[in-house]
Amino acid sequence: MSPSQSKAWIGTIPVVFVLIWSTGFIVARYGMPHAPPFGFLLLRYFLSVLCFGVWIKWAKVPWPVGRAQWLHLSVTGILMHAGYLGGVWAAVKAGMGSGLSSLIVGFQPILTAIFLSFSLRGTSSAGVSQRQWLGLLLGFLGLLMVVWHKFTWGSPMDHVTPVNMACALIALLSITMGTLYQKRFVLACDVRTAISVQIMAAFVVTLPLAMLESEAMYWNRELMGAMAWSVLGLTLGGSSLFYMLIQRGATTAVTSLLYLVPPTTALIAWVLFGESLTLVTLFGTALTALGVGLVLRPSRL
Repeated sequence: MSPSQSKAWIGTIPVVFVLIWSTGFIVARYGMPHAPPFGFLLLRYFLSVLCFGVWIKWAKVPWPVGRAQWLHLSVTGILMHAGYLGGVWAAVKAGMGSGLSSLIVGFQPILTAIFLSFSLRGTSSAGVSQRQWLGLLLGFLGLLMVVWHKFTWGSPMDHVTPVNMACALIALLSITMGTLYQKRFVLACDVRTAISVQIMAAFVVTLPLAMLESEAMYWNRELMGAMAWSVLGLTLGGSSLFYMLIQRGATTAVTSLLYLVPPTTALIAWVLFGESLTLVTLFGTALTALGVGLVLRPSRL
């Protein structure tokens, strides 16, 4: 691959990441009615490690070096896989709709920017600029416009309880802390072995939770399709790209891409399921894209 082709491929990674990551809630619609959340995730982790293992053996890539790196990767795996995915899927299983759960997780860029702003105060780093703050706020406003029309408080399809709200907040805090922790402590290494270590740690944490569930999996086309895409698309594809983006770019810019996930999910749901796509949704999508563009635009020297 020539340098120009390599640069073009790297430039498409954020677009591919958003498209893949946006299918997470679509997968939940297919699979969650037929399986317990932690049992589903446990099998997903197991199959993902098997697939990565075959890939690693074929490519003969090295594993992370040193006990410290294994520890740091394990921490990020517990936060970004067990904590985030477990929280989201448990919230959906407990009755929270995809719109509300995606909105709550959509607070991540704001939390990340606030943390970075305070942690970098008084240092030589500029932290989060005023332009980036404007972009984050515009992105969040657009996000609200996209998902707010889906809320019907107290209805069977999208109701809020202390349990599912706690699960969604755990997911939000987990993905935020995991992203910051990975950027701070995890050294650059092969993405395949790094994700494998993360998933193995998530498997260990999820195992006792899955053993407490009494619901059995009802294997049908929807569940098998959800499992296949969760392993091949979301874990091998989406999680790997997210890891690469964090290693290559600024944390605020990377997490701001998650603002595009709920609008993109709404577009996918419109194509696949015929869900309503209003002018408010379209305007909110455009506003979100504008906000993300402000965050990602390089600063002028």
